[in-house]
Amino acid sequence: MKESQLKLQSLIDVLKGHDVVIQTHNYPDPDAIATAFALRYLLGLYNINARCVYCGKIDKLSTQLMIRELHIDIALADTRPPRDEDYIITVDGQRSNSNFTDIPGEEVACIDHHPWTTSYEYKFVDHRAYGACATIIVDYFLDNDIDIPADIATALLYAIKVDTNNFCRRVTEEDIKAFAKLNAIADLKVMTRLGSNELELTDLRAYGAAIQNIVVYDVIGFVHIPFDCPDGLVAMVSDFILSLDSVELAIVYADRDGGFKFSVRSEMDDVPAGTITKMALEGIGDGGGHAEMAGGVIYPSFAHESGHNIDAPIRDRFMTAYKKLHKS
Repeated sequence: MKESQLKLQSLIDVLKGHDVVIQTHNYPDPDAIATAFALRYLLGLYNINARCVYCGKIDKLSTQLMIRELHIDIALADTRPPRDEDYIITVDGQRSNSNFTDIPGEEVACIDHHPWTTSYEYKFVDHRAYGACATIIVDYFLDNDIDIPADIATALLYAIKVDTNNFCRRVTEEDIKAFAKLNAIADLKVMTRLGSNELELTDLRAYGAAIQNIVVYDVIGFVHIPFDCPDGLVAMVSDFILSLDSVELAIVYADRDGGFKFSVRSEMDDVPAGTITKMALEGIGDGGGHAEMAGGVIYPSFAHESGHNIDAPIRDRFMTAYKKLHKS
């Protein structure tokens, strides 16, 4: 049997007889949402009742448009409170991640493509280093000869496109295979509408702050956005800064609930984004991710102690981590 045949059957065996909650990270992007959307459909084929929830916000206009256009049933966990006896599947992230809120129920399964960091013992794990988490779910369909409905194919295709930065970041052979299959099924008119609505007018404020506030040391570009931004927008600004010819490591952070939200991008083989973020934020927050891209947070307590001079200690921490990594 193929890997995804065994995996899907193992997942069904774990979930059988239970109501299931599919939980995305707190600020779900298209990859997390599409993964949850498609997984819910698959579980339904095996008579497993599941619902998709998140904690936090969906701020990006393009992500909201995706949900509306494809009629994706996902809601705040507070509006559909899970029960202690519910089984929880975390998708596009792991239980220990700082952007996963603990909700009632038992976390029994995890489907993710990020570097594995949790020590939590799930009953089921499907972890693959694909460009998008959605590609794992595509494998479930293909390897089990299950037809993919057009709306689900469209969601999965858009997710892979966004998470791989138009197939220019961390793309694997499996992502390309999934693209070829999905592209023949997806509603390409919806794909065009989603692709043409990825930047909001209010996003220009964040780009303006980036242009005004950027500081470059060596090949590292630092940007502090002095107001709250959706996670997706912070990531977009980070990609924008990395596109500068003089920047090989972009560190962008925005105010968030008294602390800070980080998005880090790296083009340097010896300075992985996930590693430098984890090192720099150790003791004051949390962070990690892939070699090319990572995220993190600084807790409000450290931000409060640092007062108005927050930028200097943040830069010092990243520069110290950079020097340790770049020398090795």
